[in-house]
Formats: sequence, structure tokens, C-alpha cells
Amino acid sequence: MKPNEVNIQNRRARFDYEISETFTAGIVLTGTEIKSIRQGKASLVDTFCYVDNGEVWVKNMYVAEYFYGSYNNHNTRRDRKLLLTRKEIGRLEKAGKETGFTIVPLKVFVSERGLAKMVIGIGRGKKEYDKRQSIKERDDKRAIARAFQK
Repeated sequence: MKPNEVNIQNRRARFDYEISETFTAGIVLTGTEIKSIRQGKASLVDTFCYVDNGEVWVKNMYVAEYFYGSYNNHNTRRDRKLLLTRKEIGRLEKAGKETGFTIVPLKVFVSERGLAKMVIGIGRGKKEYDKRQSIKERDDKRAIARAFQK
């Protein structure tokens, strides 16, 4: 599998949140964790980020145990530190304290250099009628695509 083929997305995030700003962060991982991510065995379901003592952490991110890891294997749902600049952390901390905003992981990918990166966004929760509008727009796009295929 080539490095650019790993693309683990949190599809639910764009549906539940209106993303206003995105950041790309590095992830601090152990040896067996990066091997599992390169194989595509990770998930962002029910994952969120928080700022603690000037550091950004991702909580509840699932990374499957590496098959050949033996006793060196990692905990599958441990907190993982994200690497961002001080300026970006300040913006995230400020947004995280505001009511209605949250820091949401959107995507995990492997860069050309072989490093695991995470795209996180500042999101505001959508209301029920906003979600219905998103569904309607998605269905309209599908209908238009089908009409052009025929």
C-alpha cells in the first residue's frame, strides 16, 4: 500500500458539525500504531479533541493492534498527542471554550514522508433542520449525477 492511499475519514463529523476552520496536525505514535495506520486499521468514530496544559490531545481514537506486535503492542484507545504550532493551539483553545464549538477530528492520512497526520476542525453542532438540508442537498447531487450518466 502506498503512503498516499491511507485515508481514514470521520464521515459523521461533516454531517453533525458545521466546520469553520481546519488544521493539519502530526500525531505522536508508537511503532506498532504507525504500522497499523499504514495498513488502514484505524477509526475516528466517537473521537474528539481537547486542549490540556497547552497541548492538544485526541481522545478515543481506535488504532487496531498490530498483528506482528507481540508484547510490544499498544493500547487500542489511548489518548494521543497532536503536534501543532503554539499559535494554532491558542486558536483551538479559544474556540474550545466558546459555547457550541468543539474540536473534531476529520481525517487521518499518511504524508509523502510516511508520517501520520490528522486534519482537525473547529465545528459548531448542526440543528436538526440543518441536517435535513444537508441530506436534501446530497440527494439532489445524486439525482443530477444519475441524470447525466444516462
